[in-house]
Amino acid sequence: MSGEPAAKRSKKGLLERLAEGVVVGDGGMIWAMELRGYAKAGQYSPEVVVEHPDAVLQAHREFLHNGSDVVQACTFWSHRVEEESCKGKSLNGEACSLALQAASEISEPILVAGGVTKTTLYEQGEGKERVQEEFHRQLDFYVRNDFDFVVAEYLDYVEEAEWAVEVLKESGKPIMATLCIGPLGDADNVSPEECAIRLARAGADVVGVNCRFGPLSCLKTIAMMKKGLKLAKLDHVFLAMQPYGYHTPDAGQDGYVGMKEFPFGMDPRCLTRMDAYNYAKEAEKLGVRYIGGCCGFEGRHIRSISEALQEKRHRVAPVTRRYGKWIDTEITYETALRGKAWLEANPGTGRPKSAACTNGPCNH
Repeated sequence: MSGEPAAKRSKKGLLERLAEGVVVGDGGMIWAMELRGYAKAGQYSPEVVVEHPDAVLQAHREFLHNGSDVVQACTFWSHRVEEESCKGKSLNGEACSLALQAASEISEPILVAGGVTKTTLYEQGEGKERVQEEFHRQLDFYVRNDFDFVVAEYLDYVEEAEWAVEVLKESGKPIMATLCIGPLGDADNVSPEECAIRLARAGADVVGVNCRFGPLSCLKTIAMMKKGLKLAKLDHVFLAMQPYGYHTPDAGQDGYVGMKEFPFGMDPRCLTRMDAYNYAKEAEKLGVRYIGGCCGFEGRHIRSISEALQEKRHRVAPVTRRYGKWIDTEITYETALRGKAWLEANPGTGRPKSAACTNGPCNH
């Protein structure tokens, strides 16, 4: 299965769209697969694309139905699995086919992307050549399938991200590079400002953050990145933000991975659709052009982002065309909130002994 060529899928590429307005990303695929029982927590590798391709395709469809402009192949940490170890099939190849199929089912032009992520090799000191071999291996599939753009994501060392960008440049495709860092900077204490500058100078067309931290922390980090790019006269580079789908005000420098609730006790911290709506508005106000979500973001969150930014993107999500904006839904229960009152709601957890923060002081 190869899907349609990129030229037929989309009339305008990523950079053209970003220049004109906002692009809405999708949610975290491998996290969604674990929640549905198709992946293993901790490992988070994508054998599901071979073992349960229907589950992957359905998740892609849901993100697109709820307003995503992009479908990103489910290849997260596929380098952790031997390429031919799953029923004799290629994980990367199958993931690419599923992404292309999902995009081809939508009448509107959808962008298709493929990503590379952090390797354990970098932290083990294996060196640049060995690390870049891993990036090359995945990139080959995206080039072969003529994806619209490529992504370096979930990297907590800016140097490794620079190495990734260097490899991705060989594709000739637009590059988005996002780090999983907070306001304190990367794992080597390089500031967000300096990280953004280095990624831009390495050749990334879009820079920003993804995962590890909730929207409030990510907004702070993006503001710092924006400041750095402006001071370096690199503010022509677009900004991207795809946060973790849970509140993390008490997270340390390593984000959710250092929290005692991760991964099985995060549910009480889950973003509401109101949180996603408000985050999208704030991100756009800050100048972020690529706005989506990472782990924990489901279809309802992408719908909220899409509807919050509808006037900025000149596109209406299929779900919105069918049912209207959720915020305008007429609820018959007398006690229910109405319209924009939802955006100021402060939902309770329903847990009498629930604490707001359990890993340290709240930072917001």
